[in-house]
Amino acid sequence: MAAAAGAGGGGEGKKRGASRSWILFDAAGEERVLDADKYAIMHRVDINARDLRILDPLLSYPSTILGREGAIVLNLEHIKAIITSDEVLLRDPSDENVIPVVEELRRRLAPSNATQRDLKENSSGQHDVEGEEEDESPFEFRALEVTLEAICSFLDARTTELETGAYPALDELTSKISSRNLDRVRKLKSGMTSLTARVQKVRDELEQLLDDDDDMADLYLSRKLAGASSPVSASGGPNWFPASPTIGSRISRVSRASAATIHGNENDVEELEMLLEAYFMQIDGTLNKLTTLREYIDDTEDYINIQLDNHRNQLIQLELFLSSGTVCLSLYSLVAGIFGMNIPYTWNDNHGYVFKWDIKTTHKRLQQLLSPVIILAEFT
Repeated sequence: MAAAAGAGGGGEGKKRGASRSWILFDAAGEERVLDADKYAIMHRVDINARDLRILDPLLSYPSTILGREGAIVLNLEHIKAIITSDEVLLRDPSDENVIPVVEELRRRLAPSNATQRDLKENSSGQHDVEGEEEDESPFEFRALEVTLEAICSFLDARTTELETGAYPALDELTSKISSRNLDRVRKLKSGMTSLTARVQKVRDELEQLLDDDDDMADLYLSRKLAGASSPVSASGGPNWFPASPTIGSRISRVSRASAATIHGNENDVEELEMLLEAYFMQIDGTLNKLTTLREYIDDTEDYINIQLDNHRNQLIQLELFLSSGTVCLSLYSLVAGIFGMNIPYTWNDNHGYVFKWDIKTTHKRLQQLLSPVIILAEFT
């Protein structure tokens, strides 16, 4: 019985370890935390295991936005979510980087209360039209906008932090080249390379969606669910443009009005295209900041290399000067040595000179050694 209990406890622990924490927001404004394994999530949102594996934090998958039959699978850095036409499942809500996303989803997806309706009634007619557009936005578009805004703001904040530390470090390196400053710039460059790859992947994903109308059409979950032929109809149907108090509000009202008069079909994706273009421009601006920083780093490296080459040339000149001085001194030593070989040595009558070999003896020796070579040369 003890062994069976132990085996059961081990299986329960393994199952508990396989489960993951999720937070759910629905269209009614309710939220709850779920501790469900992958099979429960797959059964709830009707996606396959391959799509759910993209959201596994233990696996390294690049930023991806996938449109499926009844859900949007979204993996953007730390934001891993599944969006349907009436609910959002966000993974690891207790993570410090995910908490702001949870707060924003809680604020933006909550239904309007009576006070907000009263304020809208007392506001101008222009504000009423904007409020109606926000209320008529599809649920999946509002949730998608929150996630896109969060990841673009997150990457832009990381870029600003990198710029704040990089530019002073580069300026300090140009004024004083030291191992400490070089190591500091090396770390900043490594971080910039990693951040650039992350920003580039998000930008490429948005660009891929914008280039493919079929992929954007897959994100219209409410339209697919309702079986409507177009999000904008000639009979004055609802305008499904996803407005927001931030990026969405930057798009002109003239564009919204013109979009509302278009007679589209089931492949009309203009509303979603305008939403994605707004965030594409924002993430493209972040990438331009990193590109400018990279160019500044490259210019600093070129300047440092020029300085090092200049110092290297100065050392080479000094080495040539010292070598020339050494050659001059060697000539004087050579002359003094040649004439010093014939200095008389009177202390010893048996040896008349300091050295055993004088110049004449050396000359004879050389002639004896070179005579075979001379004879051979004359013979040839």
